[in-house]
Amino acid sequence: MPLRLLFLYCLALVMPALVRSQVQAPPIGNWRDHLPYHQTVQVAGTAEKIWCATPWSIFSIDIADNNIDRYSKVNGLSEAGISAMGLQETGDKLVIGYNNSRVDVLADKVVHTIDEIKNSPVTGDKTIHHIFLAGQQAYLSTGIGIVVINLEKYEVKDTYVIGSTGSKIGVHALTSDGAFFYAATAEGLKKAPVNGNNLADFRSWQNLSGTNGLTTGPVTAVTVFQNNLVVLKNDSLFTSLNGQWNFLYANEWTIRNITISDNKLLVSEQLNTTGRVIALSPQGAVNEIIQHPVFTKEVRQAIYTAGHYWIADSLSGLSQYAAGRFESFIPNSPYSIATGLLQVFNNTLWAGAGAVTPNWEPVQNKDGLYAFTLDNWTNLNKTTLALMDSFPDIVSIAADPAEEGVWAGSFGGGLLHIKPDRSVQTYKQNSPLQPAYFAPGSYRVSGLAFDGESNLWIANYGANQSIAVRKKDGSWRSFFIPYSIPENAVGQIVVDDVNQKWIVAPNGNGLFCFNHGQTIDNPGDDLWKWYRAGKGNGNLPDNQVLSIARDKNGFIWVGTRRGIGIIQCPQEVFTTTGCEAVLPVVQQDNFAGYLFSGEQVQCIAVDGADRKWIGTQNGAWLISADGAKTITRFTASNSPLLSDDVRQIAIDGNSGEVFFATDKGICSFRGTATEGNTSNTNVLAFPNPVPPGYTGTIAIRGVANNAIVKIAELDGRLVFQTRALGGQAIWNGKDYKGRTISTGVYLVLVSDDNKQEKTVTKIVFIKK
Repeated sequence: MPLRLLFLYCLALVMPALVRSQVQAPPIGNWRDHLPYHQTVQVAGTAEKIWCATPWSIFSIDIADNNIDRYSKVNGLSEAGISAMGLQETGDKLVIGYNNSRVDVLADKVVHTIDEIKNSPVTGDKTIHHIFLAGQQAYLSTGIGIVVINLEKYEVKDTYVIGSTGSKIGVHALTSDGAFFYAATAEGLKKAPVNGNNLADFRSWQNLSGTNGLTTGPVTAVTVFQNNLVVLKNDSLFTSLNGQWNFLYANEWTIRNITISDNKLLVSEQLNTTGRVIALSPQGAVNEIIQHPVFTKEVRQAIYTAGHYWIADSLSGLSQYAAGRFESFIPNSPYSIATGLLQVFNNTLWAGAGAVTPNWEPVQNKDGLYAFTLDNWTNLNKTTLALMDSFPDIVSIAADPAEEGVWAGSFGGGLLHIKPDRSVQTYKQNSPLQPAYFAPGSYRVSGLAFDGESNLWIANYGANQSIAVRKKDGSWRSFFIPYSIPENAVGQIVVDDVNQKWIVAPNGNGLFCFNHGQTIDNPGDDLWKWYRAGKGNGNLPDNQVLSIARDKNGFIWVGTRRGIGIIQCPQEVFTTTGCEAVLPVVQQDNFAGYLFSGEQVQCIAVDGADRKWIGTQNGAWLISADGAKTITRFTASNSPLLSDDVRQIAIDGNSGEVFFATDKGICSFRGTATEGNTSNTNVLAFPNPVPPGYTGTIAIRGVANNAIVKIAELDGRLVFQTRALGGQAIWNGKDYKGRTISTGVYLVLVSDDNKQEKTVTKIVFIKK
């Protein structure tokens, strides 16, 4: 068949599937980031392109068409924690400094990573505070001095340690007037000739502070404005004229940043909860004030180019201002990072932004709750919903499978019910919830879960009756835990297959199992068991329980400070035989040990193939269903994972996408397993047709749970066979001998539990 005719035939075969799929997740095995872009800290640019930094990533805007490109660890940058950024005047090279002292140089969309500062044996604070570029040199102001980078060779050229007597001192910023370098340091303003013979010698640097009108003490910023130096010292600006220092500008506002841009001196200021940008004349007169209740809440930096101001604000993102009009440029994203619970429900990821301290105290995070659906983020916080200001630290989430609403728990603000129509109901004062007995007015909801009868179970941390339930009919009951534990501390809740509640007891108090008996309303038949470390006490690996999950066998997986225990007989907890946790022993290299022994198991998630995703402080792991085998491990060094500190994991069972909430933001990985059904449902193969040169993974989604999937030619000759991972089978496009298959149409045959085989779809291959 001619290639053109074959291609048209391919389209006819898969067009209904293409319309039906609308898959938003990345291809299998690929990553994407979900980093915040509402908190911008630095901006630079030319008349053609604007660059903006957040604490986690970079984005750019082409001024001609307003097209936005994102740059993160997922698509090329080497890190996720950004401390400084510098741009060449030509706009050709962008230099990015990270919190761990690594440096990236982005040139023509290629990233060159420089690790010399990070890996240097030199001790001290190597934080990069400021980047000044001159020609093909980048001058990095750090906590130990000035580091010079050659932007042609992408290597460190020199280091200037300029403290008195050669000591390391913090350098906050550097600039040059062409003849001299000027460094704003903890010891004052220092000066050295650009063409000096040995700038690494501290004696080449003259301290200007304490002479000619500039007082002694730290200088935090320095720049050159219309051939005169301007320095920032104690929230006042001073300028040098004919060698004498004179006061230039100050008022009651705190100065955050000074920038010279298109011959304007722009000062970013803050007063309480209000920010603004002012443009100063060389004499210190205020030529223009740019202020807005939304767009200049906490201004970090501003520039002026091509007739527009660009303002980086740490609360309101990046905005453009001209002629009295503001325009926001914020890539769609969550408002901030998420450290509370993650949950996927009906193809929507819900993420809580809140947190608690290691001792379970509130941190007063008011960033709210985020929802990710159809590739878009919706942020629920005080900016979009005023009442969210009284709901700090959202740490628990539960989706109602019957109503399809979502409930969120605040560690201090009570309970939030987001209905399907997005209307909101709250439970706090004058509700069945109780405040913490040691913190009146603080309503702490630390865990939520629905049982099989659509009752919502609530961990009411610190309350006298610390377990509550809102029944399906809307009535409430509360329960005492019959054990004495400090602060009546309760946390995450999981409901098992026999409707028992498993409740984490934070702060090293183990785990509870609660069975309410025949009816919720009769406390006389309630049963409780307390799980702790040690045989006879429940046999947990440790009393510090950090996470729990129920797998597809009904087993309860318990993550602790020292590994994992598995409760494999939850239905027997209250029988005469009882049920203690099993501590699996696994073989690792030549050694055998307990599963995740020595690891803090911070979160556990179960995918469609019953495999377990484990989050620790040393990365994320995928292990087999029984825990006996490690399938893969992701770390910040071997993958685009944003950080090794993985706080939460959630899985979209429909697409197989695995979401990781780390201390540096959310990222996701398209896994191989999806949730299976009892029969084939809307089977979809993708990509389909398989284009020329494609070497990625081919997925067949929607097949019966753990079905046998065969790929065959039209005459029935078997090409490949595999078993589905949950509801999805994967194939590398090769036959059973490892040969790439030829152009043509191939059948996908699925065998169900009854051994009945049927054709469910076709896959078309097009080779070059």
